[in-house]
Amino acid sequence: MHPKQIVKSDIDRVLEAHHREIFASLERLADKLYRRNPREWRRAGLNSREEALARLFNADRGWQLAEFDGKRDIEVMRLAFSADFAGDRVAALIVGMGGMIQTAWADRTELFIMDELDPQALSNCARNVEISAWKLAQSRDATGELLLLSNEIGTDGVRNLSFEREMGKMIGWLDMSSQIVADKNRRVVTRILQSLATAVFLPVR
Repeated sequence: MHPKQIVKSDIDRVLEAHHREIFASLERLADKLYRRNPREWRRAGLNSREEALARLFNADRGWQLAEFDGKRDIEVMRLAFSADFAGDRVAALIVGMGGMIQTAWADRTELFIMDELDPQALSNCARNVEISAWKLAQSRDATGELLLLSNEIGTDGVRNLSFEREMGKMIGWLDMSSQIVADKNRRVVTRILQSLATAVFLPVR
């Protein structure tokens, strides 16, 4: 056993496992989006999908990219669904989402006994992923074309819902983490109900 495990509770270890699963789904989502939208990594001046993924998940960047002018989390996510944004929409969505999740996780990847997370921030984070899933399927440009291609129905009538499934996994892990933290600290989490068609991203700070 590593010495640092002594100062971790069972709850800390469970939450860390949830954190790993969330980011595993986020990376799969990024890969799927770049496969369906190769023009996005080309807009960023990159040479391949692999190069695009590597820069998104480079931990040293702290979920910030130079082209987003120092913005992070929700501010960057909004760019992905802005009709007049001319940059890499996949990068905006994934970097924004990754930063938002890290903000809700108090910018930690490890938890120890004295660390505290805000269950409301984690719940709001889950709602924001729900909103993003809806926007991904609905947001279009002035000509009526989808801003980003995701779920589809093939010529054989088979539906590809793999994008929706990855986002659903993230929502589930975030909600479970929120409930665990709320139960641990005897906190009440307010579930904010919005119509997805008019929903706004909720604060996670």
